[in-house]
Amino acid sequence: MAKPKPSIPKGTRDFGPEQMVRRNYIFDTIRAVFGRYGYLPIETPAMENLSTLLGKYGEEGDKLLFKILNSGDFIEGVDPELFKPGNANAASLALCEKGLRYDLTVPFARFVVQYQNDIAFPFKRYQIQPVWRADRPQKGRYREFYQCDVDVIGSNSLLNEAELVLIINEVFENLNIRTLLKLNNRKILSGIAEIIGHADKLIDITIAIDKIEKIGIDAVNAELRERGIDDAAIQMLQPIIQLKGTNEQKLQVLKSTLGSSPVGLKGIEEMETLFHFISAWGNLSIQIELDLSLARGLNYYTGAIFEVKALDAEMGSICGGGRYDDLTGIFGLPNVSGVGVSFGADRIYDVMLQLNLFPESLVSTTRVLFANFGNAEVSYCMPIARKIRDAGISVEIYPDSAKVKKQFEYANKRKIKFMVIAGESEMQSQQLSIKNMETGQQVIIGYNEIENYIKSNL
Repeated sequence: MAKPKPSIPKGTRDFGPEQMVRRNYIFDTIRAVFGRYGYLPIETPAMENLSTLLGKYGEEGDKLLFKILNSGDFIEGVDPELFKPGNANAASLALCEKGLRYDLTVPFARFVVQYQNDIAFPFKRYQIQPVWRADRPQKGRYREFYQCDVDVIGSNSLLNEAELVLIINEVFENLNIRTLLKLNNRKILSGIAEIIGHADKLIDITIAIDKIEKIGIDAVNAELRERGIDDAAIQMLQPIIQLKGTNEQKLQVLKSTLGSSPVGLKGIEEMETLFHFISAWGNLSIQIELDLSLARGLNYYTGAIFEVKALDAEMGSICGGGRYDDLTGIFGLPNVSGVGVSFGADRIYDVMLQLNLFPESLVSTTRVLFANFGNAEVSYCMPIARKIRDAGISVEIYPDSAKVKKQFEYANKRKIKFMVIAGESEMQSQQLSIKNMETGQQVIIGYNEIENYIKSNL
């Protein structure tokens, strides 16, 4: 019987060298921007105690957590009553002490509390690591994917939100992705829930309206009914979440609509301040829109919320985040506010691939290949190959004395720009023959001149 072909779980992917070079281009671009704003890197384990993760992402988020079964006989001593419907979280905690992280924000909050005596507040950190979600794989949605998070915690200032807008603008400007940044405020959403008579249903409302782009307004209204929102309230909600006009016009309408809601008015005030700070940065390439249907389903957001869409590609959000006022409180450190955004590296990769935005030079890290015609020829090339490499240019020497056609095919497949050839005649004249694999031009260069030639023609 033939052995089954090796495979990987659905929703996960292997990355070959070409893909990794492109992915690292994204990571390096994002990391460089984070560093320019004073953010420092941290890492946390792939798995956390399940008690750290459960209950932090809402009911739907809990269902998407990958849980790790305890080792050994994991059902020994577990109360059979826990396996009855409705006890999913309790049963999970009894069978699984650990889970794979769902995002980087909750582990960050745990990190801050655990090391609060070792860090200076406000604490500015970035984190680039994979996360896992037991989601149904589809276009742009994976079970294992990378997030690039940037957060500042220990400050209530809206300058932090304004700085994040500038970071978002700079990252996507550097990656040449035209984007739309959607903004909203959870306090405004709380005010909306209050004035339609369902202040106690904020989470149900936000979970539903956050799906408008995915399933449409009619399906959202149907879900709102299923979640116990009456038809009169749903009708009151329609003109608010579909409000049109400029950002300033929308805020003016909201001031009138939410006039009886202190929390709603506070959210409007925060957004006015944020827009003022954003305008103070000067012209930005990113488009910015106040979108009242934007809810961000995660329960821990309390203030401004962010979501970024690519304008020229069919893709879900490629960046998102928001303000969280007391996420560390669940771990024993109350009243420490933070704000951050997460860049979805995998979706950004897919967008850049779709739009052909990766620089051609990324395809091959090797820029120069020395042909191999035997030990004497290789020995002749080795000193100059080392010298070029020491100058910061990536160099290979073909390892085997193979036919020249095979070596040229290798250079073409690897998209190596220069092929350097040293045969008997070149060695006798202290020269090298160099071929530009992109143009087909071939020239003879003096042995000590080749470094400058390559530098000037890369």
